[in-house]
Amino acid sequence: MTLKHIQEYRDPGISRKIVERIKEISQKQIRLMEVCGTHTTSIFRNGIRSLLPETISLLSGPGCPVCVTAQNEIDAFIELSKFDDVIITTFGDLMRVPGTHSSLQNQRANGRDIRMVYSTFDALEIARKNPEKKVVFLGVGFETTAPTIAASIITANKMNLDNFFVFSAHKVLPPALFTLMESREDTKIDGFLLPGHVSVIIGTKGYQPFFETYQVPCVVAGFEPVDILQAILMLVEQIETGKPKLANGYQRAVTFDGNRKAQTIMQEVFETADANWRGLGIIPLSGLKTRKEFAAFDAQQVFDIELGETEDPKGCACGEILLGLKTPPECPLYKRKCAPLQPIGPCMVSSEGTCAAYHRYHDI
Repeated sequence: MTLKHIQEYRDPGISRKIVERIKEISQKQIRLMEVCGTHTTSIFRNGIRSLLPETISLLSGPGCPVCVTAQNEIDAFIELSKFDDVIITTFGDLMRVPGTHSSLQNQRANGRDIRMVYSTFDALEIARKNPEKKVVFLGVGFETTAPTIAASIITANKMNLDNFFVFSAHKVLPPALFTLMESREDTKIDGFLLPGHVSVIIGTKGYQPFFETYQVPCVVAGFEPVDILQAILMLVEQIETGKPKLANGYQRAVTFDGNRKAQTIMQEVFETADANWRGLGIIPLSGLKTRKEFAAFDAQQVFDIELGETEDPKGCACGEILLGLKTPPECPLYKRKCAPLQPIGPCMVSSEGTCAAYHRYHDI
């Protein structure tokens, strides 16, 4: 896509026309949830909430991969870093997420070998150059990142690397939508802005069982202001006419079938399993575990790491924020004890976290 095309999706004139149309047709009080951390950040950065009529409320859902990672998984990552012969590799957002008693950042300060990488293939290279060490990549994310991590395991297998491992804490998104709708009496969600990045992989086809079950308005959205406003307009039209649809508002990137090659790679290495989500609890078949054919690369099995029972930080409302039940200012810790330099919950740590977005943009 050229810079000219990108600018069209940021055009103030086009945005104003869409906002005017939204205001013309929006009559009902409605609550729309964006299920993507990148959407949350873009909505705040572009001041979209302030442009909408009072009839429309936007809720931030469980779309931040680091935020929905359960506390016991964070604790397991930290315990794994304490092995003397282990090098932990991870994306940057995980470093500062507080566990029950420590964080990866604190462990690194205490001398543990923990390295930030930009891709799993960086971790593979570290493993190749350090044959005497066991290199573990912490696999956190949705369907967006899972295929590349699966590809790294396939590559490690072909290279006969016996010192590369992945701790899979991946989540798949559609099952979480079912859980959100089952708690609808509390959340009162009238429509969903579906995530662009995940949808590139799974396609709109991936949401069909959810839509067919609940008949709730759904629109896949891109990430520029025009994308998001257009998706909101599409949702408002569906709600006002009483004609819910599963619509694709990001056709330049998302297809019906999605990326079949990525799906095949992901399914070759991983299989679905029950998973624990922060705020949402155990959701059946919402996680990805390593298949037995690749068990030699499964850090959780190789290191015999147990996921014990843990509690979220006392007073932290991150779980309720992920469900759309609270906004960050309603958390008793927000800006008092919990801030970007001293985070208590992951929603304040991650660049896609709702609390971080509120803190950075809400008071501007």
